[in-house]
Amino acid sequence: MSGIQTPGVKAIFLIKRRPAVSREELIAHWFSNHMPAVIAAQHKWRETGRAHASRYIATLYDADSSGDHVWDGAAQLWFEQAPPAPDVPHGTVPADSFQERAETYVPWSTKEHVFVGGDLAVEPLTLNAPFPTTRSGFFRVSMMAAITPGADSGAFHDYWLNVHAPAAAQVLEGVGAIRYSVSTSLDPAAQFAGMAELTLPNADAWKRYQQNRPTDDMDQWVDADGSLVLHSSTDMIGIP
Repeated sequence: MSGIQTPGVKAIFLIKRRPAVSREELIAHWFSNHMPAVIAAQHKWRETGRAHASRYIATLYDADSSGDHVWDGAAQLWFEQAPPAPDVPHGTVPADSFQERAETYVPWSTKEHVFVGGDLAVEPLTLNAPFPTTRSGFFRVSMMAAITPGADSGAFHDYWLNVHAPAAAQVLEGVGAIRYSVSTSLDPAAQFAGMAELTLPNADAWKRYQQNRPTDDMDQWVDADGSLVLHSSTDMIGIP
């Protein structure tokens, strides 16, 4: 069992603010000035037959135990095909106030496989333009897995999708998980071999999962020093 594969490609853009910029400032410009422009561009490109994103959601990551943000968030856009690598990273020449405040970024193209298929509600705004909007009230764990040096990424993906993820899904369903997906990197040279996203109702459900997580060989494939586990509780939704 390899889960239900989402059609197309999920492109992830990991976002980090520049050193002199506060997190609040970055998010304000991301939501108010950058997201509306991205939404408008995708709608325009769809109408003119150009490649466009059919979905656009940004996750805001919480600080780690030391109070730092390794990444401030991740924009996730779903395309029919992987977007081409830009000649230079996005924001090298800023196009808006968000890009003036964010480090440059590039797409990380993945294939998404869904093992627990629920999702969170989307409530368009009613007193302003419907999108972008926000949602909260959940507890998400994003596990960005770096592969052990020298290991074969194809074999790792096979193990992850066909052994570990189905076993994890059974435990997650037992603790009331809302959604569980694994996004595997299309480029073997990417910083991370993939990302698992566990959306749970609260932190207690995450603790229960950790107490009962599958015992298998997953840890032998994963480079712990190069991997990340990030928590989040807020999404910004551009195209649901």
